[in-house]
Amino acid sequence: MSFYKQSQSRRNFLKAVGTAGAGVLGASLNSSADAAEEATAMPTRPYGKSGIRVPILSFGGSLDTSMSLLVLRQAFKWGVTYWDTANSYMGGRSEQGMGKYIEKYPGDRHRIFLVTKSHAWTMQGMSRDLDESLQRLKTNYTDLFFVHSVRSPDSLDDDMKAWAEKKKAQGKIRLFGFSTHSNVERCMLAAAKLGWIDGIMMSYNYRRMHTDDMKRAVAACTEAGIGLTAMKTQGGGQIKTNTPSEFQLAGRFLKKGFTDAQAKLKAVWSNPAISSICSEMPNMTILKANVAAALDKTTLSRRDRALLQHYAQETRTHYCAGCTDICESSALGSIPVGDVMRCLMYARSYGDRERAKEQFFKIAPAARRQMRNTDFTLAEQRCPQGMPIGRLMKEAVKEFAG
Repeated sequence: MSFYKQSQSRRNFLKAVGTAGAGVLGASLNSSADAAEEATAMPTRPYGKSGIRVPILSFGGSLDTSMSLLVLRQAFKWGVTYWDTANSYMGGRSEQGMGKYIEKYPGDRHRIFLVTKSHAWTMQGMSRDLDESLQRLKTNYTDLFFVHSVRSPDSLDDDMKAWAEKKKAQGKIRLFGFSTHSNVERCMLAAAKLGWIDGIMMSYNYRRMHTDDMKRAVAACTEAGIGLTAMKTQGGGQIKTNTPSEFQLAGRFLKKGFTDAQAKLKAVWSNPAISSICSEMPNMTILKANVAAALDKTTLSRRDRALLQHYAQETRTHYCAGCTDICESSALGSIPVGDVMRCLMYARSYGDRERAKEQFFKIAPAARRQMRNTDFTLAEQRCPQGMPIGRLMKEAVKEFAG
């Protein structure tokens, strides 16, 4: 099934939105919208063995989309028609926002690859979340349903398989899979052996994509016909310019006509096994920049990729790779180190302190109290990234709990 049969005109679109770099910020909304009418269909890739092609750029709807109909409309026009949300995002307002769009433009539904997720860990809870999500989204089916934030392959049991098969038979979901931020490679490798996982959304970026473990995991999933969606593709935010090598890297991309953020997207797209990149695009500026990067045929050179890898190695202590099997088994008690690191990422890399604080207070009170006095020395010694875990845990308590 193909969602796109429009004629292509990348040149006109890129001219309207400006070159993929500083110029994109100055392009006018009206001229961009006009160009979109004759613009290319977003490039697409197969989603695993499903027979469905999806755009290489996905609209991440983890923010409140209820007031963003204009952004959703423009995303649709520009071919960003893989929309990702979850039952829990913004207390349901994310799904409600997309539902408002579908209600207003019902004819667009068949071209939208709609994905939602559930945090529930019981079959009853997943059924409840799915029905509520469909009601909010104003649709009777979702193209892909994810169990959210899987941390261990043990979660992918026979009960979950039976649940997925039942919901497919009922016509409520077309495909089934999971998202994962923690112990990503282990979860992917296990899923590849199951035979009933259609898709995975996982943390994947220029920092992780070249490791042997991730290469094996991607290859196994590709062989199994599992569709792969990359998230957290910025790998911890902007490239800093504190050292000459970092300044040189950021400047190198700007000279080529794109920002370091766009370069990071291009690095991920360089792997054809990745079906799509899910990116949070809460405003027109980010949407335009990401679309411009997706449509621009300029690829990163071997030297560009090597410099990114070098930068990743130099700054590895600033990035949590989510290997929580290592650090959390080393920490005393049940402190969810990976979840706390993600809160810090939301606050410091995304600039979304409100979301970070909200997620932090979902951590059990006893675990939050324990963070203040726990000795994380062993966890730090075992951390492959060499992160100062103890200092970061205490900073999180101070930053979010006061």
